[in-house]
Amino acid sequence: MATETIEATDHELLVAGERIETGEWSEVRSPYDRTVVGRVPVGDAALVDRACEAARAAFERGGFPQHLRAEVLDRAAHLVAEREDELTAAIAAEAGKPVKTARVEAQRCVGTLQFSALEARRLSGEMVPMEGGPAGEGKIGFTFRIPYGVVGAISPFNFPLNLVAHKLGPALAAG
Repeated sequence: MATETIEATDHELLVAGERIETGEWSEVRSPYDRTVVGRVPVGDAALVDRACEAARAAFERGGFPQHLRAEVLDRAAHLVAEREDELTAAIAAEAGKPVKTARVEAQRCVGTLQFSALEARRLSGEMVPMEGGPAGEGKIGFTFRIPYGVVGAISPFNFPLNLVAHKLGPALAAG
């Protein structure tokens, strides 16, 4: 895959499980030669609000225990590994990176998701001896790790796949 090109593709937004086209498009151009490598719909504040509300509602319903979060992350790592060539070509085209560097990024993404899956399985609380003072003698405190809720993340352009994984993987692992 020395100089593989990718076909320009129109993408959709995915909000609350629904694929959305807004009718307004932003072209994604290769910084190398300025060719159009894809188009993405332009969203607005209302779509962001809708996505956040859907995420919040899903979070409040609960039912996403550690083992399921780990399975989702393992599956994501597997899917990225399966599509390494396709993702490498997209990163090279969209970011203007050498193919070798783009491939390393795709491989690092797999590792990040695998590590996040491992952490999802290990997350727990702590037991804390309270014997630092006389009132704590014979007592133990404990902590639980409880998911905080919906988070937002902004990812820069320079490592488009791996930096997304660095944000989503740990957030999903933590719940």
